[in-house]
Amino acid sequence: MPTSQSAARPALDIASVRIFRLAFGTASCLWFSQAVAWDMSFIAPVMTMFMLALPLPAPNLKGGIGFVAALVLALLAGLLLLPRILNQPMVGLLLLVLALYWSFYFTAKGGSAVIGTFLTVGIAMATAVGTVSLDAVLLVIQGVAAGAVAGIVFVWIAHAVLPDSLAASTAAPAAKPPAPPPPDLFNARWNAFRSLMIVLPIALWFLFSSASAAYVPVMIKVASMGQQASNDATKVAGRSLIMSTLIGGLGAIIGWQILRLTPTLAVYTLVIALAGLVAGPRIFKGKGMHPDGGTWSYAYLTMIVILAPAVMDSAGGDAAGAKFLDRMIMFALTTIYAVLAVYVFDAFRPRRMR
Repeated sequence: MPTSQSAARPALDIASVRIFRLAFGTASCLWFSQAVAWDMSFIAPVMTMFMLALPLPAPNLKGGIGFVAALVLALLAGLLLLPRILNQPMVGLLLLVLALYWSFYFTAKGGSAVIGTFLTVGIAMATAVGTVSLDAVLLVIQGVAAGAVAGIVFVWIAHAVLPDSLAASTAAPAAKPPAPPPPDLFNARWNAFRSLMIVLPIALWFLFSSASAAYVPVMIKVASMGQQASNDATKVAGRSLIMSTLIGGLGAIIGWQILRLTPTLAVYTLVIALAGLVAGPRIFKGKGMHPDGGTWSYAYLTMIVILAPAVMDSAGGDAAGAKFLDRMIMFALTTIYAVLAVYVFDAFRPRRMR
């Protein structure tokens, strides 16, 4: 009967399932990380958000371990660079440049953007914090590892609660897509250099700053900006960097004002979930990504890495409002620099590569 067939048909399309999964998984992971109140707790929802913001199935156990291992190994690699940076600065800085360049080249030639971002974040974070305090960088590694494990677990939970099968189609399966063309290694190298020019000066500033340990969230944003620009054309990269920071910053300001009125974990969780529902339709479209999906996923990341540390400052009795404003200013300045770097660097790009 037509009525029974309509009733049996799934009510959600695959994009809707992914949107709800992104909001649910990120918000529930944030709730858990705040409830257990460990150091660097905001890493967990960032990890979950990164994974759920891609139109991919849940990683298997081997894949999940691989993602966590990539982040932890990148942190340890940064830790291994510290003796050279402290005792032989020129050699250490050269090794740091090569490590960062490789993390961008990995993505530019077609590697996983998630792993590439983790590599960049881990190397930049470990070297910057480690030059200030070895004890601090060990705490960062411990906190990031715990957050990464929790993040992957909540990715699995989100897929279990909201599986793709909720939107299973009765239509015949689509034909297997053709194999992607081989990567253009010449352009990949150029794009990797461009991303390096975005991140390196800011990373060096953190490297020589005595307050770098307090600005780990800003380092995460800076590293993600380099990955964000690794494959885009000049105008697209510049627009994406500006829009992701503006949208994420506005979301963080709205969330912060709501939490000042009602500072509870339940409201905080609902704010993050609502942000996921707002950003989700601009991240997913149809069976894949929205044309502006990268911009909005990085905007969601920006909101989390601005808002979450401010909430932690408030819980600790610190001047949370002042630190929130400081982070907003630093995010704005780093974004302005990144956009200028993209346009200036690409102005020297050979015409045949444009």
